[in-house]
Amino acid sequence: MKSVQGKLGRVFVIRLEDGDVVPECIERFAEENGVSVGQAVLVGGIGGGEIVVGPRCSREMPPQPMFLPVDGAHEVAGVGVLAPDENGKPVLHIHAALGRSGHTMSGCLRPGVETWLVGEVILYEILGAKATRVRDTKTGFSLLEPG
Repeated sequence: MKSVQGKLGRVFVIRLEDGDVVPECIERFAEENGVSVGQAVLVGGIGGGEIVVGPRCSREMPPQPMFLPVDGAHEVAGVGVLAPDENGKPVLHIHAALGRSGHTMSGCLRPGVETWLVGEVILYEILGAKATRVRDTKTGFSLLEPG
């Protein structure tokens, strides 16, 4: 385990609008507002795109992702960690549960999903916590490196 301590900075209340793409719009907001490290909480609606629902084979490296399309409006509740990549650009790793008509799917929103009508985000800025997303050669993932 690796960790770093920080302090709560600014708290942003963000309304995503119909068609806004998650996580790109949250990353753009963070960059425009100088937020480097943080946590995002998302509720609202998702209307299209794809999510990652796991690797095809758990032991295969690098993992080959499995994707599921988001067909139609879904309720969404998600949480993510924002940290800069090796070039200093904020990158949001966000997972969510999406539901429609009594069926639920969950996964990573990294490939990009579109907001359906409205999405509400609370973005918590974390100050003094040095963290970077570093490309791991074995997995191909950009892993969080605290400290």
